[in-house]
Amino acid sequence: MTSTGSADLGRFLSIADTAELLAVDVAVVDELIKSGELPAIQIGSAGHWRIERAHLEAFIELKYEESQARALWNEAQFANVVELSGARGFGGRRS
Repeated sequence: MTSTGSADLGRFLSIADTAELLAVDVAVVDELIKSGELPAIQIGSAGHWRIERAHLEAFIELKYEESQARALWNEAQFANVVELSGARGFGGRRS
């Protein structure tokens, strides 16, 4: 895939192409497929996996949303700790 852009790959991506786009090892993509996290189809008698570009984009978007939700949750938990401690900012000063 290095000689062509991702737009030149068409509707379906191989596991290798998907791994390159995600900057992960092929084994990671294989595990995502086996776990059902990343939808894929098997083509031909050899059973080559193909990932539809739209499914990959949806997977990436979901991961961004999960990351943002986790960050907001962590921020909310930190705010609760500060409120419980009675601290008014850094240094533990109370008013």
